[in-house]
Amino acid sequence: MTRFDEPSALPYELPDYTTFDPADLEPAIDAGMAAQRAEIDAITAQAAAPTVVNTLEALERSGRALHRALTVFFNQLSADATPFLEDLDERLAPRLAEHRDAILMNRALFDRLTALEQADLDPDQAWLLRRRRNDARRAGVALDDDAQATLRDLNGRLTTLEAQFGRKLLAGANAASVLVTDEAQLDGLADDAREGARAAARARGQDGWLLEMQLPTQQGVLASLTDRDLRERVQRASEARGGDGSEHDTRAVLLQIVRLRAERARLLGYEHHAAYVAEDSTAQTTEAVTSMLARLAPPAAANARAEAADLTAALREDHPGAELRASDWAFYAERVRKERFDLDDAALRPYLELEKVLHDGVFRAANLLFGLTFEPRPDLRGYHQDVRVWEVFDVDGSGIGLFLGDFYTRESKRGGAWMNNLVDQNHLLGQRPVVVNNLNIVRPAAGRPTLLRWDEVITLFHEFGHALHGLLSDVRYPSQSGTEVPRDFVEYPSQVNEMWAWEPRLLESYAVHHVTGEPMPRAWVEAMIASRQFGEGFATTEYLAAALLDQAWHQLTPEQVPPSVDDVVPFEQAALAAAGVDFAPVPPRYRTTYFNHVFGSGYSAAYYAYIWSEVLDADTVGWYQENGGLTRENGETFRRRLLARGGAQDPLVSFRELRGRDADIAPLLARRGLHPEG
Repeated sequence: MTRFDEPSALPYELPDYTTFDPADLEPAIDAGMAAQRAEIDAITAQAAAPTVVNTLEALERSGRALHRALTVFFNQLSADATPFLEDLDERLAPRLAEHRDAILMNRALFDRLTALEQADLDPDQAWLLRRRRNDARRAGVALDDDAQATLRDLNGRLTTLEAQFGRKLLAGANAASVLVTDEAQLDGLADDAREGARAAARARGQDGWLLEMQLPTQQGVLASLTDRDLRERVQRASEARGGDGSEHDTRAVLLQIVRLRAERARLLGYEHHAAYVAEDSTAQTTEAVTSMLARLAPPAAANARAEAADLTAALREDHPGAELRASDWAFYAERVRKERFDLDDAALRPYLELEKVLHDGVFRAANLLFGLTFEPRPDLRGYHQDVRVWEVFDVDGSGIGLFLGDFYTRESKRGGAWMNNLVDQNHLLGQRPVVVNNLNIVRPAAGRPTLLRWDEVITLFHEFGHALHGLLSDVRYPSQSGTEVPRDFVEYPSQVNEMWAWEPRLLESYAVHHVTGEPMPRAWVEAMIASRQFGEGFATTEYLAAALLDQAWHQLTPEQVPPSVDDVVPFEQAALAAAGVDFAPVPPRYRTTYFNHVFGSGYSAAYYAYIWSEVLDADTVGWYQENGGLTRENGETFRRRLLARGGAQDPLVSFRELRGRDADIAPLLARRGLHPEG
């Protein structure tokens, strides 16, 4: 039986997955909610005047059993979902929303927190108090009883709908996978990828080769498949997800989500949901978000159209008179890149083997910067047989925490890549971090090496940047640990970590042929560096299109939300046209119907966060370069001034302490080849 009422006895409080039974989750979560309600009642019932210990820290300590159960549940739901867990998610969603509301709308608790404003607080305590009071205000603590009842109903319905969206999307992605029965159509696909597709088909009891869907619109196989008809078939399958009228259609659900979010924002006094979200971010206003996106969209689209002209010329060498389609883009971009820079992504893959990239790239960068070392812990079991566990040690040999890696795609795992905390670092409870990185790399056939595309290498470094944010956290309170920062700041440290994928010293170490051990030819490395801006028009435009769609949906009032599922695609088309990014060969990275970030996850009205964070990232890359690059001194400064601080203070203060000033957008514009003024 899985126990959640006490911390795990395993190292670093790693959940004991040897005894894990999903059937134990629901009673544990119910018991955890009841226990936390009793803890909150005890805080508000005490006669003693509010103090940091009896109110602020008591609130931090509350709900630990619930937190342990929910951490295991939500991690399992995203990484290894089953129908049982999906059903449980829908059942629990309204109960959890009600529980959260009961705490945040508790006026007696809010009054005790308000009384602490006059107390002599340490800086991290003052910031925690400010955040707690702000959360309660934004949750409706000041509303009258009738309005609070309405708000509770909205929150319960929304959490149920968001769970439904995620479930439909996962099932729809599996259903959209493309089965190929004629191997000749797979011309161009690398042998290991072909074997992986064969294994995927067998795993589902099918005969042939199954091209499984990745979460974004663009599918990795499109860069190598020579069969234009098959490429178009894959592209259409990708873009049809959630809008095909099947049982997996998400349109009715997402329209309800948009409408209810708009109603909730109005009830709380905001113009729309996007304004509600922006207020709690570093951007602060939708005007600031809209202004940045509007500044970037025209030059990005212009760059994409210029790139399209080059790709069209290459396409017409094979298909005279043909028009460039979205399904052609990756294939001909790869051809043009190869011709222009003598660079072939397929040729790079034998030099990018997962274990080598992980140990001699990702882990080695962390060692050179922060002094960290990583020791395998095969004695510790993760939540799935694919999960591997490492113990992380500091430069003095002391244990920091655990890192779990879950790298392969599977039918039960949602798409994309992400980081989770299983245990949050904090001094209040004496806990050290346990963090998880999830990727969706196609598994090779048994006994074959896992060879990566370059974009997968970048993803590995990126997600480990999140892991470092969690592992190197050094805060007093669990709610301020590591990545507990605004959405438009959380991507910043992870994006900074991508820079080390390009570091010459590290490339020499990890980019070696998996059979011969020969390093990647220096000319190829130089060509990779020279080609870094190649394709930025496409990359920036597809990203901005998705971010602008997110804003378009969430800047609607309740009356403006389209009434019919038939309106979803026209609304999307009109929004893209209004923003100047309606370019058919470059569809949004996520179309509305499979935009899990904003309809099934926590990025609603905040998908802009990636490029907002990249402003900070690009400026910080400049800081590293100005100060000598990959050095222990630089790593220690970045660790202490930024990573260790987590959410214990205004994150922009942390940035200023690192950089000595506010962020400058110029490095980002230069990186992406954007020239807004001209």
